[in-house]
Amino acid sequence: MKIFGKVRHRPSASWRQATDRAFTLIGDGRYEDAGALLTRAADLEPWLSESWFNLALLHKFRHDWEQARAAGLRAVALLDKETGAPDWWNVGIAATALQDWPLARRAWQAYGLKVPGAAAGTGEPAGMELGSAAVRLSPEGEAEVVWGRRLDPARMEVLSIPLPSSGRRWGEVVLHDGVPNGERTTTAGPSYPVFDEIELWAPSPVPTWVVLLEAATEADRDALEQLAAEAGFAAEDWSSSVRLLCRACSESTMPSAEGEGEHSDPHDHSEPGHPGPLGHRSQGELWVPERECGIAAPTGLVRGLLDGWVADSPDSREWRDLEEVC
Repeated sequence: MKIFGKVRHRPSASWRQATDRAFTLIGDGRYEDAGALLTRAADLEPWLSESWFNLALLHKFRHDWEQARAAGLRAVALLDKETGAPDWWNVGIAATALQDWPLARRAWQAYGLKVPGAAAGTGEPAGMELGSAAVRLSPEGEAEVVWGRRLDPARMEVLSIPLPSSGRRWGEVVLHDGVPNGERTTTAGPSYPVFDEIELWAPSPVPTWVVLLEAATEADRDALEQLAAEAGFAAEDWSSSVRLLCRACSESTMPSAEGEGEHSDPHDHSEPGHPGPLGHRSQGELWVPERECGIAAPTGLVRGLLDGWVADSPDSREWRDLEEVC
């Protein structure tokens, strides 16, 4: 096969050595040294799409989106096949980071995805209906997996209330990688991919609060979550939704619920019987009235929300120790 007058051939030994060494350096976080080797590899084999794909991948790791887009476009120009190449996915991520919507649309279509609207549209590729998924916030740090709504193949709106250690808020939009790194299953049958966050794409103005509740029953707890949702915000019972997992468990296929009764999840590394982020189960089916709850709501609304919740059933509900945490 000829590309621009050149005969496509297998990469040289020097190309392979430089590329292998570069990815070893990437694994060690030595991006500058890896960049020099991958640039040398591209000089050795400029007719290989892999040369530019690797450079685009490096620039993605560095969040250098201009360079990632440029290298990605050179990679796709040398492709042998028309659709489905991961090179196009990397171009789509870079274009989304730069809000280059025409190129993002072109990338997703070239990968083989259907994008509603005009092919030459200049706005965001809306309406792709990719459904729900999970995203791992701060994957290289104190990682946390939360639920979200996929806006397009590279962006997710966070619908859970993240713990303050993540530095993220409910309603934020994060840019995420294309290859799932784990899976969450449900008792109903569907499974959902877990994507790794790359960076924050759009911040949320809504602060995160933590509050201690006295909720006599699960229905009392559910009433607060419903009240917050009706106001256009969110409340989440961290005492039941949070569990601590090691990295190996988090990046594997895991059930999204804790199970029933006294079943002990062997992958759960939290401490049962303690409300809040240190544990997510009580003994058997015993309900623990003290709950640590996260609330995403504006400053001027949060206390009124809690007071209204208590006023609906003062004999079974109380709150205290409200604190803004993120």
